[in-house]
Amino acid sequence: MKLLASLAMTTSLLATAAIPADAAAQAQPGAPQDQGSLRISRAGSQPSARGPADYFTGRVRVDMLFPATAPSRMTGGSVTFEPGARSAWHTHPVGQVLVVTAGAGWVQREGGPVEEMRPGDVVWIPPGVKHWHGAAATTGVTHIALTEQVDGQVATWMEKVSDEQYRR
Repeated sequence: MKLLASLAMTTSLLATAAIPADAAAQAQPGAPQDQGSLRISRAGSQPSARGPADYFTGRVRVDMLFPATAPSRMTGGSVTFEPGARSAWHTHPVGQVLVVTAGAGWVQREGGPVEEMRPGDVVWIPPGVKHWHGAAATTGVTHIALTEQVDGQVATWMEKVSDEQYRR
């Protein structure tokens, strides 16, 4: 999601605790030595952000979980939608995985039905598929969004989901 990329500035606020690689290797027999340090991003170590009005309808909170760390391109964020809140239509260059952790929500690919998401559900959105996701009309939802950056971009944002489209 471009939202996660726009929140990359908040990653400078990540509070991390390094664990020496040799200590980590000792904890896991057979693990390779000298692979660098582990990094632990402490919960609550950075502020929550509001989902930008350009990309969302309604009240949305984004908690950046981790930025892409080379050579990986993966980013992760926890996104909470209040009842009725939703993303705009968008695509991802490498696809997206949503792991629903609380509440009830909806997801729709262009031309497809609105589908329900519940805790424990894992939603895979293929690369380039135009879609939206968010809360149900009367129940909020939280999901972890996992995306990969390509040339610094994780999403292409489009028009907002109309009330008529949302209520289908």
